[in-house]
Amino acid sequence: MAGTKKFGAFAGVFTPSLLTILGVIMYMRMGWVVGNAGLIGTLAIILIAHVISISTGLSISSIATDKKVGAGGIYYILSRSMGIPIGGAIGLALYVGTAFSISLYLIGFAESFNGYFGFDTDINGLRITGSIALVALTIIALISTAVALKTQFFILAAIAISLIAIFFGTHEFAPESVALFSGEGSVPLEVVFAIFFPAVTGFTAGIAMSGDLKDPKKSIPIGTLLAIAVGLFVYIGLAIFISIKVNSEILRSDYNILMKIALFAPAVVAGIWGATLSSAIGGILGGPRILQAMSFDKVTPKIFGKGRG
Repeated sequence: MAGTKKFGAFAGVFTPSLLTILGVIMYMRMGWVVGNAGLIGTLAIILIAHVISISTGLSISSIATDKKVGAGGIYYILSRSMGIPIGGAIGLALYVGTAFSISLYLIGFAESFNGYFGFDTDINGLRITGSIALVALTIIALISTAVALKTQFFILAAIAISLIAIFFGTHEFAPESVALFSGEGSVPLEVVFAIFFPAVTGFTAGIAMSGDLKDPKKSIPIGTLLAIAVGLFVYIGLAIFISIKVNSEILRSDYNILMKIALFAPAVVAGIWGATLSSAIGGILGGPRILQAMSFDKVTPKIFGKGRG
């Protein structure tokens, strides 16, 4: 344990949080959200979702600066402020949610990967590609947490390049007028909000790394709030851009529209794959840490508390 590598706010909290925020929903479903909700509706959805995430981030940050933070991320913070029974109940739900979120990201990766190379995009095709990706990411996580986090710097650069390629892309799909509100045949706003909301919950990926931080009291507030803020500006900017450059009907029907309007499509492909895989590896790193911390507190069987780190 003494030789375990510790991380700062940027590598340990900000990077994994931002990469999970700017993930599969941004690339594969953001256009669909704008197409169904309109520009004003989309901005309202983004702002309401971020009010929730910012409030949660501020609450966690205030607790993190007030108490000693150990391994287990949100579970540890809640259990030490609200008690083991309440913290354990929330921790179990958080662990299950983190574990299942990995499948969300891998399905998004498989959908893009198979579609790009012309492989089968039916359920079995997605299962095969997703399973292979899951095994590869698990091996990387088992080799070293440091290696896994270092790969995220390259992924962050790929996402930045993909966004630049999108914003400098083609105008051939531009509408005659910008749709400000949802139109005829659109999905109800509450359904659109439900689809979009997981995109803003990614800041928990960084908090889950609390046991691997040099100074959790300092790193968690800075990294978490900065990731939420950057995600907010990116989503608002992307929503405005998409609504101006692409017709609503196309947005509602084509999930790969960002790839088609980009200045350089392979850059967007790299961004999609990087974002989905980094989000998945964030879940692979974070989920077991929550379970391990609960096992130390005897919420779950002690056998799950064994391991390194």
